[in-house]
Amino acid sequence: MLTERLSTDMSQSVKKITGLVAATFTPLSEDGEINLSVIAPYIDYLVDKQGVKCVFVNGTTGEGCSLTVDERKQLAAAWCHHGKGKLEQVIVHVGCLSLKDSQELAHHAASIGANGISVISPSYFKPMNADALRLFIKEVSASAPGLPMYYYHLPGLTGVTLEAADVLDGIEKVIPSFQGVKYSGMDLRDLGQCVSYSQPRNWSVLYGVDEQLLAALVLGVDGAVGSTYNYLGRMVKQIISAFDNGNHSQARTLQFKFMEIITFARSLGFDVSVNKQVMSEVSGLPLGPPRLPLLPCLVSKAQAIAQKIRDFSQGH
Repeated sequence: MLTERLSTDMSQSVKKITGLVAATFTPLSEDGEINLSVIAPYIDYLVDKQGVKCVFVNGTTGEGCSLTVDERKQLAAAWCHHGKGKLEQVIVHVGCLSLKDSQELAHHAASIGANGISVISPSYFKPMNADALRLFIKEVSASAPGLPMYYYHLPGLTGVTLEAADVLDGIEKVIPSFQGVKYSGMDLRDLGQCVSYSQPRNWSVLYGVDEQLLAALVLGVDGAVGSTYNYLGRMVKQIISAFDNGNHSQARTLQFKFMEIITFARSLGFDVSVNKQVMSEVSGLPLGPPRLPLLPCLVSKAQAIAQKIRDFSQGH
């Protein structure tokens, strides 16, 4: 009964995440050190130029798993500090291969005023079933019981092929702070099951495959977390607005245009490294190189993609 009451209290007090969430890049200096001086202007760019006021820090786009625990703490603290009064939600990804590191990051996120935490599945020693993964998430959330917890589902990179709907099934019974899922998989059936389970519990289901957002909106997701929303936020908000207003033809047209940009980018090799350089080209922010084992991309490649984005923006 206590667990149920805590879960209900959390659901009533937490501001549900909706709309767009930018999966942030990590600014690095040319010698590979984190560059915190970029965070404040980064936030201003997201809010003023893209109309995006929620961020997901230290995730895949942010090269979180290539950073040290201390670096991740510094970045999370900077986003929370500079985002105060400007950002609506700062969700900190705290997933690590090590349970202890994840717990340390979760506790730190609570101490700096983050709005929530998220955990990806460990991917070296993989959980053998949904119970094992739920237990891992539970142990992390226990280090920040007052923060909403979101499961980060990314089977394409983790190699953990458990269905997210199976992970969510009954999770509120063991994790009172659980509040939703960032679904970055391609299986729309599984996504739909997550939405169906989450809606009566008032959880947030956020989609993470940018170029398929419209399909996820039809299934009832609450919003989306993505890297391209850093520099295409305004455009994608038009897709959501058209869909919400019942103008499905316009929503499709905009989604197809968005797909054209992503298809062009993928033809040039669109990975985190290229994506990061595109953000630098479009925003003017000095985000620097990626961290090894990722290799810097050719600037000309990023410039070509950035020009494609400008061409579209000028046409709309």
